[in-house]
Amino acid sequence: MKLTGRLQLFAILGPGLLVAATGIGAGDLATAAFTGSRVGTAVLWAVVLGAFLKFVLNEGLARWQLATGQTLLEGAVSRFGFAVAAVFGPYFVIWSFLVALALMSACGVTMHAMVPVFSDPADAKVAFGLLHGAAGVVLVLFGGFRLFEKVMRLCIGVMFVTVVVTTVLIWPGTMEVLRGLSIPTPATLHGESLEWTIALMGGVGGTVTVLCYGYWIREKGRRDAGDLRICRIDLGVAYAMTAIFGLCMVIIGSTLTLPDKRGAGLIVALAAQLEGPLGPLGKWAFLLGAWGAVFSSLLGVWQAVPYLFTDLWMLLRRRKDSGGANSGNYTRSRPYRAYLFGLFIVPALGLGMSFSMIQKAYAITGALFIPLLAIALLALNGRSDWVGDRFRNRRPTTIVLVLATVFFAALLIRAILT
Repeated sequence: MKLTGRLQLFAILGPGLLVAATGIGAGDLATAAFTGSRVGTAVLWAVVLGAFLKFVLNEGLARWQLATGQTLLEGAVSRFGFAVAAVFGPYFVIWSFLVALALMSACGVTMHAMVPVFSDPADAKVAFGLLHGAAGVVLVLFGGFRLFEKVMRLCIGVMFVTVVVTTVLIWPGTMEVLRGLSIPTPATLHGESLEWTIALMGGVGGTVTVLCYGYWIREKGRRDAGDLRICRIDLGVAYAMTAIFGLCMVIIGSTLTLPDKRGAGLIVALAAQLEGPLGPLGKWAFLLGAWGAVFSSLLGVWQAVPYLFTDLWMLLRRRKDSGGANSGNYTRSRPYRAYLFGLFIVPALGLGMSFSMIQKAYAITGALFIPLLAIALLALNGRSDWVGDRFRNRRPTTIVLVLATVFFAALLIRAILT
């Protein structure tokens, strides 16, 4: 596929926007806003750095797949042995059910704030969470990739425009924002402030969901070396939007005094506080944008995570060829559909659990994945005989991947200890 004037911009940006939207959940919104409330705009540089690190990781994933025709999971198994799949499998299942539970819970809490028809918030979380989970299953099963992409774009547009407009309306001052973007200050480099800064960087752009990009570029027909430029543009714009979104949430949080809550509960509290400076319309617009963020994340997980399970299932059964399967066939397979229903049914049993406990559990499992991904990219893309000299890691990329490994390993330790 060549980049021509006839290729629509949305077609180029599709998979990148999908992976960016999937990586922005209630926990990421809340972390950015809460960090802004505690540290102020001095932490803005961390958002940009976090988005850049995720861009490098996802670009490396795309480079491997376009060079070899294999997904990263296929490549890791073919080069390092089936022990990779045997170890990754249980981890992946635990992570996927935790993130599905967190997303249904977040959708339930956010919808209850918009449609308070239940007297008990706990009942509302369960009912609305089940409703969103079921809607995701129906859209994925019967809508196909094109409808999925259209719904995701709509949700992305709503959440992005809402958050950006809210930021403009409560703008704290250009010089203050520029200072926060430029140099880390002592306020962000010690104690509790450092912990929230690290959490902010780790949350930008998702964790295991970055693997979804490989399946979505197959859906768009990007399969050879000539598509690398398009993927870089796609990912560059997507992570720039992710950074802008994160910056806006920090700025919004910096103007408010937020309660010590986690996840969707904090987003609802944030919307309530925005009613003061922005009025009822501002509050409702922000809630709508927050809903777009959490539902698009749920829908992205529902559509792409079963790809990963199907890939893993076929690898463990030794049914994959060296060139990889057509992801379009995955959605009609029994493993794909079975795991899609599992993502909805199994987590539904735990919707009564505390959201903060769920949030911490999947944050820890997600943090474990990123340093392992960086190590895999260092190894797989580090050899010319595997990917060719054109696609091999250059020195700057190698340095960034090493730093990402160290940073996210430290984030994992922090998540476990706190």
